[in-house]
Amino acid sequence: MNDKTYSIDTLCVQAGWKPATGESRIPPIVQSTTFFYGDSQVMADLFDLKREGFFYSRLANPTVDALEQRIAALEGGVCGIGCASGMSAILLTVMTLCEAGDNIVTASEIYGGTFNLFSTTIKKFGIEARFFDADAPAEEIEALIDDRTKFVFAETIANPAIVVLDFDKICALCKKHGLLFVVDNTLATPVLCRPLELGADIVIHSTSKYMDGHAAALGGMIVDGGSFPYRGNARYPAFNTPDESYHGLVYADLPVAFGTKCRAQMMRDTGAIMSPQNAFLTILGSDTLALRMERHSRNAEKIAAYLEKHPKIEWVRYAALPSDPHYALACKYLPKGAGGMMSFGIRGDVKACARFMESLKIATQETHVADVRSCVLHPASTTHRQLSEEQLAAAGIASNLVRLSAGIENADDLIADLEQALGRV
Repeated sequence: MNDKTYSIDTLCVQAGWKPATGESRIPPIVQSTTFFYGDSQVMADLFDLKREGFFYSRLANPTVDALEQRIAALEGGVCGIGCASGMSAILLTVMTLCEAGDNIVTASEIYGGTFNLFSTTIKKFGIEARFFDADAPAEEIEALIDDRTKFVFAETIANPAIVVLDFDKICALCKKHGLLFVVDNTLATPVLCRPLELGADIVIHSTSKYMDGHAAALGGMIVDGGSFPYRGNARYPAFNTPDESYHGLVYADLPVAFGTKCRAQMMRDTGAIMSPQNAFLTILGSDTLALRMERHSRNAEKIAAYLEKHPKIEWVRYAALPSDPHYALACKYLPKGAGGMMSFGIRGDVKACARFMESLKIATQETHVADVRSCVLHPASTTHRQLSEEQLAAAGIASNLVRLSAGIENADDLIADLEQALGRV
């Protein structure tokens, strides 16, 4: 169910699964590694990618498929690929598009795990990451692009710098150079922003966050927009030369080029697929995504306005605040709300940040964001502690930065909790 006449609210509940008579109303958990076929030719056709179906859960599974279809519908893409985590979704994207000698161009204001993957791990495979300041002028970013650049990467709302992506600026560069534009839409979700409608070609999610909503299921998703012109594009020879592992199949000739190559090659060889159980839990959580994103956004707006006026808070970064440097971009690209994530600076040192977080009674300290419960974290000493001082500065992470993920509790209760905790600093 991906009819564009349906609203995002309806797709959250209905997309991805249409039962036949007598079948389960919600997608069942197909907890099986393998599937039966009585026809040998059908089995052979499945392995040759000539027929749709399931033959081994390392590549595809019916429960995971239901979630893939739902999120693809939510984003307006042609297919989804369910991955074991958000990080594996990003890694599979890199592996599908790049080989030794290639490079990617990426905003530096991204999640710490993604930064480490790009700056350290993919370097071991001969792939270079070139970082830019998300607010840099287009000319400065363009200088990083050459004929071996495979994609430009950024987050819709950067975690934890809370920088809003300027889609028009990056999209224009990518179109000029015939280059893929890859966007991590985890913190905005398709409820608040649909990157494919703004010029992106591939969208990535950590479904462990808002998509699941309950912090119960690890997972990631890649959504292929399906409109990028791979055919004859010299920048992507792997899509235009025969794949000998599939009898000379040329991916650029297929209706879904990236999605097929990613699953047929990289998912096949890595097995980094989401589990059926986690897909099922994520489906249940995503039913209420539209409702939750509205509440997250409204709560965060109230909290950010409160914090901005507090004498013990040095600064607040939340894009829906009129004083925020990315307010104009938020109005342009996030008119329905800016989500529940914000960052702010405690007046004081790291110990003051710790004292504040340890004094909270509702919001808890945890390595997570974007679920129904409010939580806080000090990124510089946790998720981003592997980064150097220079890298922390480039990622927009100050030593006094506290990340707050506003949940769906009562906003006045959350503000009262923040007030009493700040009183102890």
